[in-house]
Amino acid sequence: MKAVADSAGGKWLAGALDSPVVGMAPWIIFSILAGPGRFGLAVGLALAVSVVMVVAGRILHPGTSLKILEVADVVVFTALAIVGALADEGTHVWLETYADEVANIALVLIAFGSMAVLVPFTLQYAHERVDPVLWDSPAFKRTNYVITGVWGLAFLAAAVTGGYGDLVLHNPDNIWTEWIIQILAIIAALRFTEWYPDYARAKARGEPTPPISGLLLPLAGLLIPIGVAVLIFEDSTWLGIALIVAGVLATKALRDDSKQEPATRSPE
Repeated sequence: MKAVADSAGGKWLAGALDSPVVGMAPWIIFSILAGPGRFGLAVGLALAVSVVMVVAGRILHPGTSLKILEVADVVVFTALAIVGALADEGTHVWLETYADEVANIALVLIAFGSMAVLVPFTLQYAHERVDPVLWDSPAFKRTNYVITGVWGLAFLAAAVTGGYGDLVLHNPDNIWTEWIIQILAIIAALRFTEWYPDYARAKARGEPTPPISGLLLPLAGLLIPIGVAVLIFEDSTWLGIALIVAGVLATKALRDDSKQEPATRSPE
């Protein structure tokens, strides 16, 4: 096992497994595949990936403890597999209809539940990347509470918008509630995860903080493909064009702002 961990491929895989985003892979697989007639397939693959990730993590990081997200992945998808195997047709239809909401609500509970037990789930992944001397630092812990909280809010936004589309609009194919808003929430959380540690570190040291344009730039750029999607799938030409124009202008403004030297910015 040590030879595998020390190989180039093993090191790359170990680095990938150190990311909480990779830990969410089973949920992404489940959300994408789940649908009419595919619930069993979605749960089976998500559970298989969850188990593989747990095993790979122990091989590549010998002696490390299981992460909250890893345990939750295996427990939740095992439970769903059992329910799916024993459920009647009506329950199957319900599970297939609300699969996205089930996944997002479970992730909300995992995120805020891990904070409630004082082990925000991103903290365990951060331990794999940060020098152990910093593990007890208040700034390090606070950073992970903030990041985990942002992920919890992103999952909550996805659950609420998906539920609105299914329960209020009765339209599981609504481009806004089922795709655009949910994807934006997750991408925003992902971008925040990359940007915030540098911001928190600079602020704690009294150094110039990274510009917020660095956080917003990728999100502004997404307005352009969203506008194109609205033009193609929605009967709203003016809104699609407005989103594309707003995306171009916002991207240019934020890119110009991000080019400013950090030294010219005072700590916030």
